[in-house]
Amino acid sequence: MSMDSPAIQSELDARIHQVLSEFSQLSPFSAGYPVNQNFDYADLYPLLAYAANNVGDPFGYSRYQSNTHETEREVVTAVADLMRLPAEDAWGYVTAGGTEGNMYGIYVGREMMRDPVAYFSQDTHYSVLKILHVLNIRNIMIRSQDNGEMDYDDLRESIRINRTSPALIVANIGTTMKGAVDNLDRIREIVQELALPRYYIHADAAFHGMILPFVDDPQPFGFDSGVDSIAVSGHKMFGSPIPCGVVVTKKEYTAQIGRAIEYVGALDTTLLGSRNAITPMIMWYSMTKNGVDGFRRIVADMLDTAEYAVQRFNENGIPAWRAKNSPIVVFPRPSPYVLFLWQLAPIDDIAHLITMPHVTRQMIDEVVADCLEWPPV
Repeated sequence: MSMDSPAIQSELDARIHQVLSEFSQLSPFSAGYPVNQNFDYADLYPLLAYAANNVGDPFGYSRYQSNTHETEREVVTAVADLMRLPAEDAWGYVTAGGTEGNMYGIYVGREMMRDPVAYFSQDTHYSVLKILHVLNIRNIMIRSQDNGEMDYDDLRESIRINRTSPALIVANIGTTMKGAVDNLDRIREIVQELALPRYYIHADAAFHGMILPFVDDPQPFGFDSGVDSIAVSGHKMFGSPIPCGVVVTKKEYTAQIGRAIEYVGALDTTLLGSRNAITPMIMWYSMTKNGVDGFRRIVADMLDTAEYAVQRFNENGIPAWRAKNSPIVVFPRPSPYVLFLWQLAPIDDIAHLITMPHVTRQMIDEVVADCLEWPPV
């Protein structure tokens, strides 16, 4: 059968229509995950006609010239500025998502510290434990407080017992379920109190990394608070149809890791070889179109909506709360039907909804009403 036959075209059209129909039906009920659906990248569609590839170090030359390295550098520099790292000291690249960003930051920490012990809390994203296993790094899980923050007493004692080894500390700048921000000041006080000669802090700021720079009273979150590397997701606050992210670290660290690859005429400083050339354009488009003031308004609206959600739950006898500067609203685990309908994220006896820009007050009212109509058994 010819590849351009009517039968094959009909099959292609049917599959695309099926997926589009499913997505359009699910979209109005997306309330449980930090994915911003308010975007329009139609201006970028023509780029899909080309085989672009961001292979190699975005701050160097590549023989494969159909790339968006220049735009990628702009994205890295802009995010570094938000994370309070001067452009001249910054290096980074656009990743495939938060997990790759965490892996790169932890990899750099391992290479800098040489045989460290890694510390991370119970509430840390599941990717971190997987990464530590892949990179064969000794690790200790630290207890979490009820609000999701790291238990600093447990961290102090764990480091004290292993103080002859360098520490690689993974700090959460907004935990997955509760939006808790680990206190970087407390962490640095602990390592200084124990006179630890060598330590490295990687910050997982997948979601809240693009929230805290835009609020009036943020918790410590950036390089000015002792961070050595930080990972931010692109498909969360930026809004992207393709999972992506940014990892930023200090230029001096990466200079000790890279090696030249003649085949592509580029430095091998990233985890992946071939990398997406479209996602830097997506993130650049979002940052340029919204600007700092635009993101500040978006974040303010999200937090206002989150406070509305807390009030609506509580008014209806459903205890709910949220962490400081977080749009993650935590409440008792509802029935399986409500979890399924609204695509809510549960763990143990709690669940959360997240007031992303597309989540309206009407949606929250409907979630609360469904929780009341379909109580957990």
